[in-house]
Amino acid sequence: MIMSDDKQKENEEKIVKSIAVLQSVADSNITPRNIRKIVKESMVMLQDKPLSQGVRAANAISMLDEISQDPNMPSYARVTIWNAVSTLESVREVV
Repeated sequence: MIMSDDKQKENEEKIVKSIAVLQSVADSNITPRNIRKIVKESMVMLQDKPLSQGVRAANAISMLDEISQDPNMPSYARVTIWNAVSTLESVREVV
């Protein structure tokens, strides 16, 4: 039981870290409006507490992966989003 509580806490910390990283993209005026919108939606998805941590992370990764292919994406935003996705990919379900 203690092990799963530690893992849940670790997963939540990774989600919070990813939200903070994504916030920098969402707050940037250089980032195109459509990309900022999807980044903000993914941040809301990550905060959707009724869903499990793994599902929230997977849903956000799906959204972020799709926009990272956008040719209008500034390179700094792409790298920042990849950083957040990398962190979210390490979030695993606690059994």
